Amino acid sequence: MQVLSAERRELIEVFTGLRPVQFRRLVQAVKYRGGRTLDPPRPGRPWALSLEDRVLLVAVYYRTNLTMRQLTPLFGVSTAAAHRITDRHSPFLALARTRRHPTADEVVIVDGTLVPTHDRSVAAPSKNYRHSANLQILIDAHTRLVLAVGRPVPGNRNDCQAFAESSIDAACGDAIVLA
Repeated sequence: MQVLSAERRELIEVFTGLRPVQFRRLVQAVKYRGGRTLDPPRPGRPWALSLEDRVLLVAVYYRTNLTMRQLTPLFGVSTAAAHRITDRHSPFLALARTRRHPTADEVVIVDGTLVPTHDRSVAAPSKNYRHSANLQILIDAHTRLVLAVGRPVPGNRNDCQAFAESSIDAACGDAIVLA
């Protein structure tokens, strides 16, 4: 039994943070970017969910950070189907990459986050007692869009040191930086 559906407009904002109008625009953007190739007449077995429900599944997955096991009863699909949907549809939901550099009168925000990883060539034991990589992320303070992500550095580096080592400082240019 499917609990979440794009037809239930009142639940879209609760689970995705998007108003129904914004969600419809997102579905249209997915169709425009190549989402039509995800629907019949493609060869093979048809999807268990409509395109709108598949976009909703991916949006809920990224917004709530639920596992595939937790998503499957909400959408009435198998764990494998939920994984295939997120794997195939995620690139169509991604924002287009920005090619511009911040100007001197803009304000940007840089923040570091520890990402647990098994790759020991980049990771190091960090304050969360796990092998992690420190990623520095640069966003525009006004639009809150990600402008750049720095090279990963070992997780035992503090943010000031990671700021320089990850080369995110070069991406900031002459902009005013909040860290």
